[in-house]
Amino acid sequence: MMDSKKMDVPEIIVGRFDAARARRSNWEGLWQDCYDYALPYRGDFSGYFSGGSRRGETLFDATAPDAVDQLASLLLGYLTPPFTPWFAIKAGTDLSDEEAEKLAPLLDKTTRTMQAHFDQSNFLVEIHQCFLDLVVAGTASLAFEEAGVGEASAFRFAALPLKDVYFEEGNQGGLDIVYRVLSLSDSKILSRYALEELPTDVLHGSRDDPDRKFRVIEAVFPLETEGGYGLVVFMDESGEVLVTERLSHSPFINFRWMKTPGEIYGRSPVMKSLPDIKTANKVVELILKNASIAVTGIWQADDDGVVNPANIELVPGAIIPKAVGSKGLTPLEMPARFDVSQLVLEDLRGRIRHALLADRLPSLGGKNATATEIVERSGEMALLLGATFGRLQVEFLHPLITRAYQILRRRGVVPDLPLDGRTLAIEYRSPLARAQAGQHVQTMMGWLNTAGSLGADAVSRIDRGAVLDYLARVLGVPASFLIPTKSEISTFEGEK
Repeated sequence: MMDSKKMDVPEIIVGRFDAARARRSNWEGLWQDCYDYALPYRGDFSGYFSGGSRRGETLFDATAPDAVDQLASLLLGYLTPPFTPWFAIKAGTDLSDEEAEKLAPLLDKTTRTMQAHFDQSNFLVEIHQCFLDLVVAGTASLAFEEAGVGEASAFRFAALPLKDVYFEEGNQGGLDIVYRVLSLSDSKILSRYALEELPTDVLHGSRDDPDRKFRVIEAVFPLETEGGYGLVVFMDESGEVLVTERLSHSPFINFRWMKTPGEIYGRSPVMKSLPDIKTANKVVELILKNASIAVTGIWQADDDGVVNPANIELVPGAIIPKAVGSKGLTPLEMPARFDVSQLVLEDLRGRIRHALLADRLPSLGGKNATATEIVERSGEMALLLGATFGRLQVEFLHPLITRAYQILRRRGVVPDLPLDGRTLAIEYRSPLARAQAGQHVQTMMGWLNTAGSLGADAVSRIDRGAVLDYLARVLGVPASFLIPTKSEISTFEGEK
């Protein structure tokens, strides 16, 4: 619990939450448009729709939703591939080569243990939802909580909808200050926060309506002097504080696709292509209206007292009465055709797929692509995602792995060593990180080929063992795959 000196913080936090809510209201209209046209069943900032509501009935073109799903799946495969090692714990910069060699087997086991906890949790399900929010709205939030003792995994994740979270930018430029809105019943409030009694407004409200839910705000903010984070839980309506506590790490991991100077929330690729998405949707709507007119036609009839347009059905075999000498029903000629819309629509769909990176790899139904072409396109994808990957590495991957390590360290599952980059460090082994490391390998192989062409004297100066160690380190090869050299064996035997 926080000490008495910090009890004035909750009043400040309540006022800052109101300011954060007012600032976020400027984004809600843009977010709602992005979700309506790209992911209609995910975002709702109006509160009008509920679970099971029929949304997306005004959406006529599915190019953007399909491209969003492909890009989210691409991020999942490039950053956190399912059931594939995408990170490793290695020795830091302060450790010597001998110390790093001794710790290598233990760190390999630590990596496998952490990866097993991720695989056995609901991480893959929830992170995919976060990637969808990231692509559509530009900002995503993942709640990372510790599971109960005895469960298969020590981790529990929850993808937080943007309508339930509010942010403030911290001193380091990240989304360190988070306000999460929860709707909880009286029993959930008692169990979640381990309270002995209910707040006054909850107690009276639950008496009037046993099924009523109350809005609870969880505020997490960094503590500048003490270090760590502070947690303040209070009621939204009354502002009554329920819990004040100090945390070692924030339970919320927030990350952005792209950051514009002076803005807190991120920008997304859907925002960039939103004009094309709206235009394509309108073009398809007009094509469908034109198609319905082409099928049923537009008709005119003389008002001769016999033909009643309200009773006419244009179905096969129908007999429509008409007065003698009148024309009855006559089709109205259309002034022009709408074929030019197909050209416009194909151009719009191409730009949407290009903006959402859905056209980077060749389609299976097209011409046969060579392996070299696929490799080159994959390298191009790595370059295009390079800037985004750098931001996601700082705002998403590093806090995620650090918090996972701290949870397991507190439980005694992993070594009691700090993961600070000096003693222990994080090595990223995702496909995107490997693609970037492949550039270093190609440079090294080019240098070796050049050195080999210079003759035996140049080759003799190359330390093949050092080259092999470097390639193994860059490519993320486990230390157990390398046979110790004679000098390492003699050093080890001497220490024994």
